[in-house]
Amino acid sequence: MMQVSEITWTETEKEIAQQAFKKAYDREIMALIDYVQDQSDKIAKIEDVWYLHDFLSARRHQIDGKYDYRYSVLLFVFAQLLKEGWLYLEDIQGLEREKVSKISALSRM
Repeated sequence: MMQVSEITWTETEKEIAQQAFKKAYDREIMALIDYVQDQSDKIAKIEDVWYLHDFLSARRHQIDGKYDYRYSVLLFVFAQLLKEGWLYLEDIQGLEREKVSKISALSRM
C-alpha cells in the first residue's frame, strides 16, 4: 500500500487532477451562487442581510480552506470532495488505480 509521502503524480495524472479539482470547485461555487440568489430574493429586513453576510463569510472560509491543490494532500482533498458530492469518481478516472481506491476509501470514513 502506498504511503502519502510516497505518492508521485505523472503529467497525465496532474492534468486529470487539475480538471477534476476545477470541476468540483465550479460545482460547489455554482451551488453557492444559486443559494445566494435564492436567499437574496427573500431578504425582507436588515437581519436577513446580516445573516447572508455571516453565511457567506463562513462559506468563504470553508471553501478557501478546503480547496488545497498541493499534491501532498490532494488525495485527502479529493476524498472530502467526493464525500460531499462535489467530485465524482468519473472525474478522477485515469488516475492510478491505487490512488482512486485510496480516495474512495477515505471518502467513506
